[in-house]
Amino acid sequence: MIRTRFAPSPTGNMHIGNLRSALFAYLIAKHYEGEFILRLEDTDQNRYELGAEEFIYKVLELFGLEYDEGPNKNEKYGPYVQSERLDIYKKYAEYLIREGYAYYCFCNQTEINEERMKAEEENRTFLYPGTCRDLPLDEVKKRIANGEKYVIRQKIPKEGTTSYRDLVYGDIRVENSNLEDNILIKSNGYPTYNFANVVDDALMNITHVTRGNEYLSSTPKYVLLYDALRFDTPKFIHLPLLIKKDGSKISKRNKEDNLLQLIHDGFLPSAILNYIALLGWSPKTNQEFFTLEELIENFDISGIQKNPAVYDIQKLKWFNHHYIIKMSDSDYLEYIRPFLEKVYDLENREKYWIDTLLLSYKNHLSFGKEIVLFTHLFFQKEIEFDENAILYIKKNGLNPSFLEIYKTEFSKINNWQISFIQQTLDIIEKRTQLAKERLYMELRILLSGTMHGIDLATLIYLLGKKVIIIRLEEQL
Repeated sequence: MIRTRFAPSPTGNMHIGNLRSALFAYLIAKHYEGEFILRLEDTDQNRYELGAEEFIYKVLELFGLEYDEGPNKNEKYGPYVQSERLDIYKKYAEYLIREGYAYYCFCNQTEINEERMKAEEENRTFLYPGTCRDLPLDEVKKRIANGEKYVIRQKIPKEGTTSYRDLVYGDIRVENSNLEDNILIKSNGYPTYNFANVVDDALMNITHVTRGNEYLSSTPKYVLLYDALRFDTPKFIHLPLLIKKDGSKISKRNKEDNLLQLIHDGFLPSAILNYIALLGWSPKTNQEFFTLEELIENFDISGIQKNPAVYDIQKLKWFNHHYIIKMSDSDYLEYIRPFLEKVYDLENREKYWIDTLLLSYKNHLSFGKEIVLFTHLFFQKEIEFDENAILYIKKNGLNPSFLEIYKTEFSKINNWQISFIQQTLDIIEKRTQLAKERLYMELRILLSGTMHGIDLATLIYLLGKKVIIIRLEEQL
């Protein structure tokens, strides 16, 4: 049975790339009737953020990515939180030392990191030189007994090559001389990602490992660890790089990439999921819109692409717009009203007025929070004319006699409803003899300050009779 895993680090809010990793691992498992496992890789205690773990659970639930095993759920290979597995990692690290595949390193890690940073600044490769690689056992024991700090490093072969086959990128071969003796256990006793994920994937029977393609060249180190520990090597699926339109990387610090911010702004989980499924995967048909069930049915490993996938917030808005207009009116109103309530006082507004306002903009929205921008003109006292509206008025002028007709006819309406407002517009058209297009444009500008918007009769209804008369009087 195929078993995949999503293994996030609780070091802050997830971004769009994290969700794509979870989705692809989930779809691979479910398409092939396998199991999807959640594991929390919290060994980087310095970056651990309170609440991040709960957010991971919330995201998976919100997007419908139900895991078969994980923390507090079907823990047959548990625990599924790495900080609760330290004894396991210690046991396997000691085994590697006994078998000659790892060693104790007493080098000053601060100095090594400084050398590494210096090399990066000078654009040259830095590999740990193996200073402690062949220390005599007696010296090692003595230094440990004296309380010297140490890490445990993997002993990479100095010669030859290591290869593996990736299900997306094919055969990968790396010279061992280009691989560093990376740290397996840190000085605080916690494992590094490089070591813990190998041990956990093996012990949890993970058959297919999905990860970003930035790990393509370092995966041979993991392959060597699998061999040294006598574990079966899983199949590797490296996902294409995810970048922005400008070529920059995805970051949770960017609000357009941050999942929490996207959800807060009113992007629908179904739209986000649909869009990111297509970032690095191509269906066999031209179908663009998928439910999660349809993605499970259609997703297959052969459709994963090699080239970088471009995350475009405008394309996400386009997907989200599609999902908004497909919502039932009742679901839409339940979804959109909270965004309005957070900004505007609706206490004295009738439900019908609120519903009419929100439904009028249903086909205009690309995300929930956008409703605030579209509707601000109904909550402000002063009218604001945009640049195009001002130019239109300067070019075409305003006829005072027409303004009197507008005011007179709207004042006659006793039952302020859209149908009666539309009848009044028809009367005004006959009295002024203006072409409907010209009349409607002029009224829209006079009453809303802009040349574009929702149906004119609905606009007038929503502004209200009092506001309409005041704004017309101001132009006389």
